[in-house]
Amino acid sequence: MNPKLSFTKNFLDLLSSMRFAVSLLSVLGVASVIGTVLKQNEPYENYIVKFGQFWFAMFERMGLYDVYHSVWFLVILLFLVVSTSLCIYRNTPLMLKEWRTFKEHATEKSLRAFSHQATFNLTADYAAVKQNLLQFLDAKGFKYKIRAQEDGSELIAAKAGTHQRWGYIFTHVAMVVILFGGLLDGNLPFKVQEMLGYKRIETKDLPVSKVPEASKMSVSNPSFRGNMTLAEGSTQNVAFLRVRDGYLVQELPFAVGLKDFRIEHYATGQPKSFESDLVIFDPELKEPIAKTISVNHPLTYKGIAIYQSDFQDGGTGLKFNVWNLFSSNNQPQALSGNIFGEGALGEGDAKLRVEYNDFRKFNIINMSPDGKGKPHNVGPNVTYKLRDGRGQATEYVTYMQPVQIDGQFYFLSGMRETVQEDFRYLRIPVDEGLSIDGFMGFRAIMLDASKYPEIAKRIAQKSLGVRGDPEIRKQFELSLVRLLTVFAQGGYSEVAKVIEKNVPEKEREASATTYIKMVNVAAYEAYNMALELNNKPLLKNSAETERLMRDSLNAFSDMFFYGTPYYLQLNQFEHKEASGLQLTKSPGQKWVYLGSVILVLGIFAMMYIRERRVWLYLKPGAKEVHFAMASNRKNLEFEQEFNLYREQLAGIVS
Repeated sequence: MNPKLSFTKNFLDLLSSMRFAVSLLSVLGVASVIGTVLKQNEPYENYIVKFGQFWFAMFERMGLYDVYHSVWFLVILLFLVVSTSLCIYRNTPLMLKEWRTFKEHATEKSLRAFSHQATFNLTADYAAVKQNLLQFLDAKGFKYKIRAQEDGSELIAAKAGTHQRWGYIFTHVAMVVILFGGLLDGNLPFKVQEMLGYKRIETKDLPVSKVPEASKMSVSNPSFRGNMTLAEGSTQNVAFLRVRDGYLVQELPFAVGLKDFRIEHYATGQPKSFESDLVIFDPELKEPIAKTISVNHPLTYKGIAIYQSDFQDGGTGLKFNVWNLFSSNNQPQALSGNIFGEGALGEGDAKLRVEYNDFRKFNIINMSPDGKGKPHNVGPNVTYKLRDGRGQATEYVTYMQPVQIDGQFYFLSGMRETVQEDFRYLRIPVDEGLSIDGFMGFRAIMLDASKYPEIAKRIAQKSLGVRGDPEIRKQFELSLVRLLTVFAQGGYSEVAKVIEKNVPEKEREASATTYIKMVNVAAYEAYNMALELNNKPLLKNSAETERLMRDSLNAFSDMFFYGTPYYLQLNQFEHKEASGLQLTKSPGQKWVYLGSVILVLGIFAMMYIRERRVWLYLKPGAKEVHFAMASNRKNLEFEQEFNLYREQLAGIVS
């Protein structure tokens, strides 16, 4: 035999074998589980944070972040289509032949070997018995064929339920149709173009007008799943396809505009429902198409379904009071900007670029200490980055309204240097008017060295009295001034450094306690001094005042780890929302639906249609009738049917 022909035959036998198909289906099943458990098409930074650099790289090489569009997944689909098609090609003719045949060539010997068979004595008139037997088969829904034997005997071969074999054909055809639909909805055109070098993924954040043609998919792209973010009043004619660590720009045969976006909230502030008023602009239309879409109620035009997927900020206008945390000046400067826009702070080498990233009007957070409390809305927040001249950026999130923590209210602002980190929060206590002004005034006094002698003098008068020793008073005031100077340079951490450097180890704990008490007393005087300057009522000694002093000193110390001298206090905003849309072109969807219908029909045929065959061998010479019965499923129902037929046939024959 020709070796090439032998190899081809063996390969085709493997492709069309049941074991090969089941193996591929098992791999697809595992891949589908992975695609369900592991969220697909997330930004790569999210996967790095979740898995770490080692496992991220391994999973990325395996294509697990976009399982359904990976090369190996599409290859398996292709092999399954070929394998199942070959199986249908090879077995369908045999099944159709079995479906058409009555098996009228069975011999008496073979029938007596059946497990379900019986022999009856023929005592009635042969012609009458034969007619009655045929009527019996008609009544039971059997089709039959009579074949005369050489010895004068006759074989009646009957069948019912042979349409059950169509179930096997339907299920296999359904698999091919469904898998074909899956291939149509895969990104095979892009895969081929990428391998040939015609297309490439864009990884830089570029305006659409500057994205190269190699990273754009034309309107003829047969299938895609992309995203579009539309701000109110804006229009777009492209969607973005997230691919691995970058994206592609999908051109659309029409433009989509957003007239209005509406969202309803529950009492807690959580989103209840949202919808978008869209307008389709197409040169082929006499008038634009206007339609409102919501979740699970998309708009379909030219084969492209537009779904309401989410919502986000659309360029909210922001106004800030910017406080220089390390300046003794107590007057903030104004700053304005828009989400997705940029601004600037400072001058010269210390100049920082402000990148406004996101604004949220509602934030549902559980602020209870044990985490068992009820989440509630803590109000708006803004997320932004401060980038220095070297390109290094620190991310901040600042809440507009005071947030209650452990029964007390604070202005919160978190910072982190990388996305892998959690935000570390600066907590600024509010004053009696739930304002930040009290702390900012206190901070300004604590940073103003010219105020230290006055603070020290007030404390000395209260502690030592008017008649105290002048020399002791002088030394006491100088000590307070030095302590305030050290504290103003770095808070508690700077005081700790001084203690470690100048105090013996055995005396450090006692010294630290003394210094902290002195700082608290000085803070009380500094806070009251700030209140005097603003013509506000002074603080009085109380547990509430002690808590305020403790929180204010902690906030002052934490300023040195905030990463920037600027605190951006959001005081006004003009909310502008954007609708998140998902655009899907899925020509394989209809094929999948068709395949699903065929699959249901096939399963129904296999499960609920029983193939039954009956043979009646009439021997007029021997005065006997031999009965045999077979079925594709020998279950209890078949046993009961055989026993019933045997009793009824015995009555007919005798």
